[in-house]
Amino acid sequence: MTIEELKELYFGAYFFEETEDGFLRAFQYSREQMAYFKGAFDMWGDRCDASTAKTLEFSTGATEISFDYKILWMGSPDSFEIAENGLVTDIRYVKDLEKEGTIRWTLSAGRKDVIIYLPADATVIIKNFEVNAPCTPAVKGEKVLWLGDSITQGFGPLRSAQTYVSVANRQLNYDILNQGIGGYVYDKKSLMSMPGYKPDKIIVALGTNQFWSDTMKDVEEFYETLTAVYGNEIPILCISPIWRGDVPDHAAKFVDFCEKVKAIAGSYRNVTVVDGFTMVPHRPEYYLDNLHPNCLGTETYGRNLVEAIRKIGF
Repeated sequence: MTIEELKELYFGAYFFEETEDGFLRAFQYSREQMAYFKGAFDMWGDRCDASTAKTLEFSTGATEISFDYKILWMGSPDSFEIAENGLVTDIRYVKDLEKEGTIRWTLSAGRKDVIIYLPADATVIIKNFEVNAPCTPAVKGEKVLWLGDSITQGFGPLRSAQTYVSVANRQLNYDILNQGIGGYVYDKKSLMSMPGYKPDKIIVALGTNQFWSDTMKDVEEFYETLTAVYGNEIPILCISPIWRGDVPDHAAKFVDFCEKVKAIAGSYRNVTVVDGFTMVPHRPEYYLDNLHPNCLGTETYGRNLVEAIRKIGF
């Protein structure tokens, strides 16, 4: 399969580059946004070109698939995964792989819908994608820009197919651009127009990293800038921060911050607010570290979010 043919199966990218050795590299941010992240904070710089929520999605009768990969950066153990008709059939954990190699999968007979999930908290490039039958790219729905922090990027479940965004999007089928990034906050400076890209909707899931702030100025300026960049007609969904059990001594301050976020976001007529506290049970069993939901937590989060989106008609 040529690089151009591979791009047709690739979802979650704003633009592509081909490396000198023939690998396809995909980016979810503009060059200007990445320049800002790399200059602002090392953590953001490392994660802004990760393979966050990027997938290969297609319908095929193939029984064999393979591709070469190279891991340029890894933030945490994660996975390559393949799903047939919505069911994950194989997982290759990054911690068990060489930094460069080939992945081969055998598929069931007959035509099926296939999703290949690339690692969420690593930067992966691929080439030499081979499949032994024709592929038809998946047909996606609305174009949705997803803004968030490490939970949205996918840290917690340590499984690329089990991030809450992946869980939710298996039902929503959005054409998503996931701009979740570890350690991120309400920061207006990263909100830049991206030439050629105009989302139908925007989902914002931020705030858990800055509840300690004594001012809400950053949150206020974020929504002012967001609506200035994309207009005040585009539907925006604000998910207020989900429960975190790692700061029991500051629980009251955290709750107060979440209420203020909901009030600020809800003051815009094109913004609908979902209470993050209703997304994941307030139990440590649902979290990796009482902050980032684990597989159980992200499955619950994703399903509850889909139910909320359908209920409010977003």
